[in-house]
Amino acid sequence: MNLIAELEAEQVAALGKDIPDFKAGDTIRVGFKVTEGSRTRVQNYEGVCISRKNGAGIAGSFTVRKISFGEGVERVFPLHSTNIDSITVVRRGRVRRAKMYYLRTRRGKSARIAEDTNYKAKKA
Repeated sequence: MNLIAELEAEQVAALGKDIPDFKAGDTIRVGFKVTEGSRTRVQNYEGVCISRKNGAGIAGSFTVRKISFGEGVERVFPLHSTNIDSITVVRRGRVRRAKMYYLRTRRGKSARIAEDTNYKAKKA
């Protein structure tokens, strides 16, 4: 392993975050810490993960898309952000793409993703 990968692995281990195994097409719920004045609360953001960038490294991020009041809303989250309280996989999607950008142009039934009922977790 090269030096940069070792340093990155140390930084990820130091954060001590428990990140579940999820990919594009999965419906996930992200508990994001929102600060309003002096109070902090956790707000859930649930939607379809349409992309993951930079893998599981320290610079990794993922994009979640949801439909809010008939309007599509996307949000990019850094994977190892201190503002992320929790990431929960709601359902697994059976897809054949790594990036689900085509969902931006779809509406209704054509925007649905089939559920992966026999999902096997990757071995670490």
